[in-house]
Amino acid sequence: MKQSTKLMLDILMGAVIPILILNYLTRPLGAPVAYVVAALVPVGWVAFDLFFLTKKFNFITSFIGLTAIVNGALAFWFVDGVRFAIKDTAALALNVLVFAGSILIGRPVLRFFAAQALNPDTAEREAALGELLDLPDVRRALVSGTLVIVLANLLMAAVNFYLNLTIVTAPFGGEEFNTQVARVNGITRILLPIPSIAAFAAGIYLVYRALYRELPTEAGKPQLESDFWDLVALRENERRPEALSPEV
Repeated sequence: MKQSTKLMLDILMGAVIPILILNYLTRPLGAPVAYVVAALVPVGWVAFDLFFLTKKFNFITSFIGLTAIVNGALAFWFVDGVRFAIKDTAALALNVLVFAGSILIGRPVLRFFAAQALNPDTAEREAALGELLDLPDVRRALVSGTLVIVLANLLMAAVNFYLNLTIVTAPFGGEEFNTQVARVNGITRILLPIPSIAAFAAGIYLVYRALYRELPTEAGKPQLESDFWDLVALRENERRPEALSPEV
């Protein structure tokens, strides 16, 4: 599936359809039922994506799945006011805990994202990448990139909590509550992914820049135009001349 199509479907299932349900099905279904259905649509979409579209279970999909499970469970916690603001911010708070905790235990989460993106498909490549990721400058970039994501999630959590606290003021179970939730979702589910994507892009950039600094260059070819694994192979051959195989 093309990335543009996937993005449109994510927006449709994560924001547009839940908002439409809250706005137009609250009266025929009843406010509590409409709220639960709207909350479960994004969860169902994530499950469908993981099991039928992506079909790959790895760190990233596991993390997304965990977030979906948390959101799905919280959909049945019928609260309003401050507790609703806390509930709607729980997934972002979970992100902060996971990413910040990974820094504290010395295993920054961005390491797993970078490794999965580079996709080492042999044991030799996996070992070579692990060695690169353990280099001091690369480790600092992994920590810095993960910290960028932590700060972005903290900012998004604060904004999300504030918007819910100030906009969703009606008691749970009424039409006004669902209308206010739809109003918040129209803001948060469209705008908040932007800083999230920017933070991940910045974090990955820091890691890639540090990795490429540790790699040699191919003669007469700009480094960034070279295949990453070709450069890794070249590095291995330079360090161990007897390793003549280009497959690392």
